[in-house]
Amino acid sequence: MSLGRASALIGAGTIVSRLTGFLRAVVLVSAVGAFAEAGNAFAVANQLPNNIYAIISTGLISAVVVPQIVKAAAHDDGGRAFVSKLFTLGTVALVATAALATVAAPLLVQLYAPEFDPEAKALATAFAYWCLPQILFYGLFALVGESLNARRVYGPYTWAPIANNAISIAGFLLFIWLFGQGGAPSEWTPEMIALLGGTATLGIVVQTGILFVFWRRTGLHVRPDFAWRGVGLGQIGRLAGWTFLMVVASQLAGLVQSRALSRIPDGDPSIFASQNAWLLFMLPYSIIVLSIGTPYFTQLSEHAQAGRDKEVRADVGTSIRTIGLFIVAATAALVAAAVPASRIFTDTQAQAVAAGQLLLCFLVGLIPLAVLFVIQRTFYAYHDTRTPFVFTMVQCLLVVATALLASWAVGARLLPVSSLAAAVALGQSLAGIIQLVVAVWLLQRRMGGLAIGSWMLSLGRFALAAIPAAAAGWLTFQLLGGADGWTTSHQLLGALGAAIIGVVVLIVYAAFLALLRAPELSTAARLVRRFLPGRR
Repeated sequence: MSLGRASALIGAGTIVSRLTGFLRAVVLVSAVGAFAEAGNAFAVANQLPNNIYAIISTGLISAVVVPQIVKAAAHDDGGRAFVSKLFTLGTVALVATAALATVAAPLLVQLYAPEFDPEAKALATAFAYWCLPQILFYGLFALVGESLNARRVYGPYTWAPIANNAISIAGFLLFIWLFGQGGAPSEWTPEMIALLGGTATLGIVVQTGILFVFWRRTGLHVRPDFAWRGVGLGQIGRLAGWTFLMVVASQLAGLVQSRALSRIPDGDPSIFASQNAWLLFMLPYSIIVLSIGTPYFTQLSEHAQAGRDKEVRADVGTSIRTIGLFIVAATAALVAAAVPASRIFTDTQAQAVAAGQLLLCFLVGLIPLAVLFVIQRTFYAYHDTRTPFVFTMVQCLLVVATALLASWAVGARLLPVSSLAAAVALGQSLAGIIQLVVAVWLLQRRMGGLAIGSWMLSLGRFALAAIPAAAAGWLTFQLLGGADGWTTSHQLLGALGAAIIGVVVLIVYAAFLALLRAPELSTAARLVRRFLPGRR
């Protein structure tokens, strides 16, 4: 499968997945409230399996599994023994971790949300008992999905989450039909908790099961194999050591942020609002960066494995320019439409304005994060996980420092508590910018040159076109009534308003790039045509 075709397949699936994920989040907000204690309790509980899974598995899988499976394909058996051992070891680790985490649910809630009042902690703990078994299925989903990607079977990993979203939407709608919007933590019954938490976990189970249906396409026959010696698992352990430490550091930084946000009172943007703002932030990242970057990573790994450094440099520059063309446009569109887009996940116009400010603080770091995706995975392609640990530690230390500083400023009454979530988000963005600078410098030293000037010139050209585009989008928002207009009067109208503003931004952006005669426009046109019906 060609890179363009693979990008289109991943991108199309991601678009549908994210749109249904948006609908899922809208329904969830209606069930628990955007800035309510119950929403924050569910947000903490449902995030716990993601956090724990990330510590034991995400870094290992994304950094190591794809290159190792590509390498194992050269074995006499096509990599079957390696994958069997890997899956057996992974499943054992995931089962044990899910069981231990579920038992430790009260301690985990206390760790992540120490400032919750007793009733909110009790509700979060009850949700956690339902949600923590997701660790097993998240892990299997990533393990199977990345294995499919390594074998160039790209579609199922991207499309399977749609089933999860569909199940969640149905379950949350049933909750609203039976109980309405959940009230204060003390008003939640065991039946309400079971329906909401059970629905969230059932969706992950089904999502994972779907991937196994497509496993036959890999051509690998996996069987339980507890003889974990002799097929390179030791090398994975050495590579994963740094990655494990990196993910632990990232999760500890996130823990500090969560503890800071847990002090925000009911009625102001807190943990749940931050998660929804992050969902908006990640929409372009998922659609653009992952759809374009994932196939490039497989190709880049193959070039690095063969020692073709010149091709690796070309892959880095091409992927950054291609991703940058789209991600800069998306950033401009979200900046202009921050308030109506945030209205999708809030209950009132005032909440939309507050959440919009939170989103803007995250957006400061979107373009650097997109470029970092390419830089970081170039290190992974060379089986170097130590260097990413170094520049990730820089970012983590800055995230912790800025979160603690923001929390101190609130305690000293230098910052209103209503702005604490936005301050934490801005600190994360600034930390990401510094992380990217360090990462590029280190990769430049490692490879003896990256032709940085060529892709920085392209990014500068994109930014130049984005300025008038964002201004046109903001003017459109004001002409539609601004923060008090119809685009913030309802969730669906917020989505419509954001779409209108986004279209204006994209038209102006493309027009200015055409005036600048940006050569990347032809590449963008080819990628867009891949999404059209009947195209190959």
